Amino acid sequence: QLYRDARECLTLLSQRLGSQKFFFGDSPASLDALVFSRLAPLLKAKLPNGKLQQHLKSLQNLCNHCAAILSLYFPWDGGERPPGAADRPPGPA
Repeated sequence: QLYRDARECLTLLSQRLGSQKFFFGDSPASLDALVFSRLAPLLKAKLPNGKLQQHLKSLQNLCNHCAAILSLYFPWDGGERPPGAADRPPGPA
């Protein structure tokens, strides 16, 4: 039942997002941050049962939503270092 509820939730989020980049237009809002905080780990984590992850990956607009947030707020995630990172030694801050 829990899996079915989660799958339905993802489907409803996908339908609400539609072809928009963000839920309320051209710029992200609090809902975008909340949705990203739940979906990004689900997209990236190695899970013992990947059924929900596979469903999420089939919802291309939600995957694109996560990618848009990543590129907007975490541009270094693609291998680039954040500004000023070369000035800091590696490891915890």
